[in-house]
Amino acid sequence: MKAYGEAEFWLSGGKVLLIVMLFSFTFVTMVGGNPKHDAYGFRYWKNPGAFAEYITTGDLGRFEGFLGALWAGSFCIVGPEYVAMVAAEAKRPRIYIKSAFKTMYWRFGIFFILGALCVGIIIPHNDPTLVAILGGETGGAGTAAASPYVIAMNNLGVSVLPHITNALLVTSIFSAGNTYTYCASRSLYSLALEGRAPKILTKTTKNGVPIYCFAITMVFPLLSFLQVSNSSAQVLTWLINLITAGGIIDYIVMCITYICFYRACKAQNIDRKSLPYYGWFQPYSAWISLVLLTLIVFTYGYSTFLPGSFTLSSFFSYYTMVGVAPILYVGWKLIKRTKIIPPAEVDLVWERPIIDAYEASVTEPPVGLWAEMVGMFGIKKSMLTRKLA
Repeated sequence: MKAYGEAEFWLSGGKVLLIVMLFSFTFVTMVGGNPKHDAYGFRYWKNPGAFAEYITTGDLGRFEGFLGALWAGSFCIVGPEYVAMVAAEAKRPRIYIKSAFKTMYWRFGIFFILGALCVGIIIPHNDPTLVAILGGETGGAGTAAASPYVIAMNNLGVSVLPHITNALLVTSIFSAGNTYTYCASRSLYSLALEGRAPKILTKTTKNGVPIYCFAITMVFPLLSFLQVSNSSAQVLTWLINLITAGGIIDYIVMCITYICFYRACKAQNIDRKSLPYYGWFQPYSAWISLVLLTLIVFTYGYSTFLPGSFTLSSFFSYYTMVGVAPILYVGWKLIKRTKIIPPAEVDLVWERPIIDAYEASVTEPPVGLWAEMVGMFGIKKSMLTRKLA
């Protein structure tokens, strides 16, 4: 946990620097601050248009273009579930995890929504270089050369900045790999503790690292070499489809879990505002998310059913997880003879006494982000905490 947290702290700094730099690049160049002195503004929203046609033409094609972007975005949207995983190894979960979840809204808004807005401003969807790379006509797919920002910088004649962008993109990639490795190994370890994976996976080092889980997790990055060959790249596409569907199903399960938790709180007369953190607009937002995500996962591979497009390989790449998830759930219920617990009987206390005792044993006062940043320059955190207090 310590190595993961330290690495993520520094790598995330690179991501923040990258996103600030790219947002600044977008604003400065769109008002004319570029070597070509072209104040292009929102030109590409009119020509060729903000919505690209996909599969068909006209309004339906543009709607399908939006859906295509939605499917691609579903592969990238991750975060809240990873914060929840870190809670088990946080010093003060009620303080630090609460703060992390509060910043999640800003992270999604800035990194994803504002980032997508900037990409739509700086480059048209029919840019020849972008189309050639994505179509496989030229190299660069899956690399920084395919980044819309890098392509826009080259189109505007901006030098040096593309190289800085490429370097910072590497830190972003390492940050993602660092997070995925941590969460994958911990997920496998948790399954082993619950008896849903081989018991040997519960073995840890003296520092508490689930060594066998980590070893199994590190085998999967080798699948990235499938991209080297054009023939095996199709397999990577199938894997991406499976992972995207699995991620959406993960969020569906999270929505269902929250709705069950909400009903349990109601049945046991527990005020959610008495908890360290509670969500707004609940349970309505959970129900809205559940309905939308269910629609997405079932229509994700709709192109497979178009006339002349159906193939077994594409069908299974899109819908394998949709079939596997309920089969695993129902199969576990039947084999293990477990039952669905009524809301009034749900254990809402669980390991709370252990958490209370653990947090009480932590004598070091909680330190915020800025105190952590200043502490790197030699100022003791304890001195800073007293001054801030």
